[in-house]
Amino acid sequence: MEWFSAENVIAVVTAVLGIAASLGVLWYERRVPRRTRIGYRVQLDTPVSSAERSGRAGVRLGLFQENPQLSELSDATLVLLRIENDGSQSIAGDDYTGRELHGLTAEFTPRTIQGIAVTAPLNADHLLDHFTPAAGLRYTRDTVFLPRVPLNRGVHFKLLVLLTGGTVGDPVRVSGGIRDGGVFPNRSTTPDDIPPLFSRASRLITVLLTVSVVALASIVVVRDDTRPPMGCERGELTITGSTAFKPVADELAAKYEHDCAGSRVRVEARSSGEGLQELDERGAAAKGGSPALIALSDVPGTERQTGLQSSQVAVALYTLVVHDGVPRRDLTTDEVKAIYRGDVRRWNELRGVPEDYDLPIVLASRKSGSGTRDIFERTVLGGDIEEAYSSPDCETKIDPSAKVFRCELDSTARVLAKVAATPGAIGYTELRSGSTAKGVHTVSLDGRIPHPDTIAGSDYPYRGVEYAYTYGSPPTGSLVSSFLNYLLRGGGQEVVRKHGHLPCSMSEAGAICAPDPAEPADRTQ
Repeated sequence: MEWFSAENVIAVVTAVLGIAASLGVLWYERRVPRRTRIGYRVQLDTPVSSAERSGRAGVRLGLFQENPQLSELSDATLVLLRIENDGSQSIAGDDYTGRELHGLTAEFTPRTIQGIAVTAPLNADHLLDHFTPAAGLRYTRDTVFLPRVPLNRGVHFKLLVLLTGGTVGDPVRVSGGIRDGGVFPNRSTTPDDIPPLFSRASRLITVLLTVSVVALASIVVVRDDTRPPMGCERGELTITGSTAFKPVADELAAKYEHDCAGSRVRVEARSSGEGLQELDERGAAAKGGSPALIALSDVPGTERQTGLQSSQVAVALYTLVVHDGVPRRDLTTDEVKAIYRGDVRRWNELRGVPEDYDLPIVLASRKSGSGTRDIFERTVLGGDIEEAYSSPDCETKIDPSAKVFRCELDSTARVLAKVAATPGAIGYTELRSGSTAKGVHTVSLDGRIPHPDTIAGSDYPYRGVEYAYTYGSPPTGSLVSSFLNYLLRGGGQEVVRKHGHLPCSMSEAGAICAPDPAEPADRTQ
């Protein structure tokens, strides 16, 4: 199922972690009472001789200068004990619950205490005022009694103890009673570290949330945001018909196959007329079925093809193209009509063409049944039909008496190739194909230049509607139905626009795509 995608799973896990963390914090705040806690740890436990060698002799001499003979004792050790408030509440003097004057005891059994000193950080040096005999500071053979020192959260003091007997590493234990809390050993990686800002559980949740969010963001960044066609279907489909629309059909087929695994779309463009005829014949042979075939056509089907169902795809622009050597980039509609009637047969008979450009005008035309030719005859020639062809290859004229030097070709690609290879040749093509071919250039009509950005607002005449035909209504859930939706309403619309056409689904194309009731129905013969 598409729901179980990587980004969806990570998004759900991230959301669950966030909700769990929020509920956990809320529960903790409501259910878990605020704790008072004193923590302690041994930060130094070393022989006195080692302290001297490591530079700590000054501490020893300053603290025990009245007993210089202690430096000669082979078993003398120094212990530095850190005691701190590492709970969530401040501790006042009356929070110590013992009945004795002192608040805490520090035991060093089996070693014997020879002397003590107390230090505090600069920002808490006021604590030293509490360490007096009157407040309860004293020591016995193996125990130090510490006063009821008030400690704000995170504040600490240190106890430096000189010991004899025993060995380095003998246990040290601090005990005492604290209201709503207790005294516990804690750990540190450095002698003067700072208590962590977050608890271990908080750090774990933060790490998990961060990893989840980063993973989700990575998927969003690198994934392909192109949405697959609506209702992808498997199977095989053939697209036939218009050769002018073939570049669009090729890209549509490749993109649909990429987005929809298990589909195969072949493009077999011939001409609009041949495509409609093949669709009509295969549909009739299917006896009520709908073949896996779509015919793209530049013109409507004939009245005899009653089983065909059309969908308007896009407005397409066409243009006249001439060999690059022809020195004209604009022709009037009257000049074009005269050329295709045979009234003008050589280029130097036209205005603006030098006398020495004395080449015959060679018409590279499409065969009957071509939608591009049909639109050219209706919109540019004013309904006139092109003269009969007089050359099989646009190189030799088989009938010297013919009014025009004209050959017929079966595809847009062959027209472009022939015009590019034949000096003095002229032809017509779909605009996008003509704008990218080498060896030819386009010509405007009556000063009107065809451009994809001005299809709707221009009065440029050589344009028409591209149709997609199926035999009857394709079954729901079929590849034909899915591809048709993709072409008319889905991701295929971007491909159509990319090739310079205006989709009929867009509002500005409405007036052009609307059928003309006065237009003859039979346009493919």
